[in-house]
Amino acid sequence: MVTKVNTGAITGIDCRIVCVEVDVSTGLPQLEMVGRLSAEVREAEKRVRVALKNTGISLPPQRITVNLAPADLYKEGTQYDLPIAIGMLASAGMLPAESVEGLLIAGELGLEGDVGPIRGVLPMVLEGRAQGIKHFLLPKENAKEGAAVSGIEVVGIASLEEAYRYLGLPRDRQLSEFPPAQEDLWEAECGMAEDFADLYGQECVKRVMEIAAAGFHNVLMIGPPGAGKTMAARRLPGILPPITEEESLEVSKIYSVAGLLGEDRTLIRTRPFVAPHHSATLQALAGGGRIPRPGLISQAHKGVLFLDEVVHFSSAALEVLRQPMEEKKLLIARSTASYEFPADFMLVAALNPCPCGNYPDTSRCRCTEEQVRRYLSRLSGPLLDRIDLCAEMGRMSAQEIHGKAEQKQRYGSSEMREHVLQARKRQQERFAGTGLQFNAQMGVKELERLVPLGQKERAFMDQVYEKLHLSLRSYHRILKVARTIADLDEAEEIALKHIQEALCYRSVEERYWG
Repeated sequence: MVTKVNTGAITGIDCRIVCVEVDVSTGLPQLEMVGRLSAEVREAEKRVRVALKNTGISLPPQRITVNLAPADLYKEGTQYDLPIAIGMLASAGMLPAESVEGLLIAGELGLEGDVGPIRGVLPMVLEGRAQGIKHFLLPKENAKEGAAVSGIEVVGIASLEEAYRYLGLPRDRQLSEFPPAQEDLWEAECGMAEDFADLYGQECVKRVMEIAAAGFHNVLMIGPPGAGKTMAARRLPGILPPITEEESLEVSKIYSVAGLLGEDRTLIRTRPFVAPHHSATLQALAGGGRIPRPGLISQAHKGVLFLDEVVHFSSAALEVLRQPMEEKKLLIARSTASYEFPADFMLVAALNPCPCGNYPDTSRCRCTEEQVRRYLSRLSGPLLDRIDLCAEMGRMSAQEIHGKAEQKQRYGSSEMREHVLQARKRQQERFAGTGLQFNAQMGVKELERLVPLGQKERAFMDQVYEKLHLSLRSYHRILKVARTIADLDEAEEIALKHIQEALCYRSVEERYWG
């Protein structure tokens, strides 16, 4: 008798439904598994046999064949243990065949029969629901994660014995003895633990961060040690627009596959803030493995990727940012398949102006001109071309330090967030029906159609383009920033002052790298 049990295989951040086919027949007692399996899937044979024995369940000495279909899909992971065990019990007649119909099962088995947590439950449940599956039997630690998806029923179990008992019960007793996990009601969190009011003496940087948050623009901060670059970056998520439910599911899928969703963390409810150390490798940033898992770049999807002391990252790690910054996705090719990870993030980078940190103050800077040039040249031209806003930070004066109480009352995260949300509302109205959300996402066609320039403004931009020898990408980025500044000013059209302010945030780059 052949029994079929549904489970899931993770590919990238998506899932494909896998059918565990089990046949128990007469013949020499043995367990044979086929279906293009990795080493950990083949090891399921030993885990399942010992878990059944220690649970007190005895299978008849027969020939057991397990096929994981489709056979051409490479299977990796430990989520197949529980469906294989349940399939063997149903095929041997120890469970009703109908008990596994319309059900998706996943979980890792320990030798004592305990069911352990697995990666990728959220994409597994989403794909199962799309395929018409309404019932899910999952590890207890993953039950809340699965229940975050509406319109389905998730039961969490802690052991093989519980799964065996659950599937052997009539439907009405299943619900009473094993109540489904409660769906987690969606509610975005603000994430305003740190306030921009604590950052005093850097009003220009606050303005840059406000523009960046309103239009989702990339930012580069240059300043001496202790100027507040890290403080400003860490306060940026607190003024970003709240993450939407659709974005939350998309980001949570990434964290689920990466194994970063715990029992008490079902969905990502704030925009991510990822700040890797400068020793992070290319593989850590982009993702890797024989079957790649999402890296730090993808974990910053819909949020902020902060690279402190950016010039100390390896050249390979920095250059891997170029494609996702432009295409908002990351493609990783393997001999077996290509994997696509979303990577729509806001880059915030910070660096000192020179190795000692005091340039261009020649009275304190001990670096030679060649040392400064070599230090700054670690940021390539193509990467700088993808930066929208560049802010220079200086040392604070004693007057600015002692005036912190007055500045706290004047301008902080609450006021900045309110301005950002107003600008975001204007963008929502402008991009209705286009699939865009922020000004930074506009392409050339959207710029031509949605960002018209007056005759005076266009003539000014033509002069800037020729005089500064801008690339076409830089030209368009200045227009996007100008549009965001106009939105913050509640202006319908881009004025000359908006373009001039946007250009100021490129002049810093010209001064250091020009």
